[in-house]
Amino acid sequence: MRLLSAILVFCLCVFGTAQDWAKARLEKSPRHQEWVEVTNGTRKVKAFVVYPEVKGKAPVVILIHEIFGMSDWIKSVADDLAAEGYIAIAPDLLSGMGPGGGRTDSFEASKITEAVSSLPPDQVTGDLNAVADYALTIPAGNRKISVAGFCWGGTQSFRFATNRKDLSVACVFYGSGPDDEEALKRINTPVLGFYGGNDARIGATVPKTVEAMAKLGKHYEAITYTGAGHGFMRAGQMPDAGEENKAARDKAWTKWLSVLARLR
Repeated sequence: MRLLSAILVFCLCVFGTAQDWAKARLEKSPRHQEWVEVTNGTRKVKAFVVYPEVKGKAPVVILIHEIFGMSDWIKSVADDLAAEGYIAIAPDLLSGMGPGGGRTDSFEASKITEAVSSLPPDQVTGDLNAVADYALTIPAGNRKISVAGFCWGGTQSFRFATNRKDLSVACVFYGSGPDDEEALKRINTPVLGFYGGNDARIGATVPKTVEAMAKLGKHYEAITYTGAGHGFMRAGQMPDAGEENKAARDKAWTKWLSVLARLR
């Protein structure tokens, strides 16, 4: 049992919050990074924001973290988007939920996935709405907002599209779609799904979502990358990235940017 616990902690450190390679990239970035606080009722939610170095106003992309919580990698994705000319904002949805009212970095590594999995859906929606409302007030923003999420966050990005009417696009990275047809009916934006061919767990949910969205006349494009596994956007950037995950990450990144370009 102790061995299994040690292995879990190691995996969480490697794939979750302790990502030295991503942290190093962030520290070298010339772009303005800051933490802001948004309010959801009595909740105070911390969010990481990165600004692009551009002349005009820019679209805002809301990033929803993986089941590993707020990590250096998700912050590096925000910085990557800013490098391409977008304002990126990534809320720590564990804000106030940790020991002493802390956020992700206040948890023991082995407790983060359980904490994220246990977040109340309505609270998550409220937090994301607060972030989206804040995004609309950013002076440098052009009032066009989109959402993207990864793993657990991918599922949440799809669900947020059922609850937020003014999204320009929702990008779902290896997350499942809602089972509730009534929820799908509320979607008012194009949804793009990015999946790994070797991710059987999530891949098995995609045909049902394709069918449901088509039945309702909703725009849903599902793209599957052969040979890629779950989490390929992160795995494809790691120093020891496999060829399939790296190729999938690069193709998905290019596709994502082509979609965001329409919001300029």
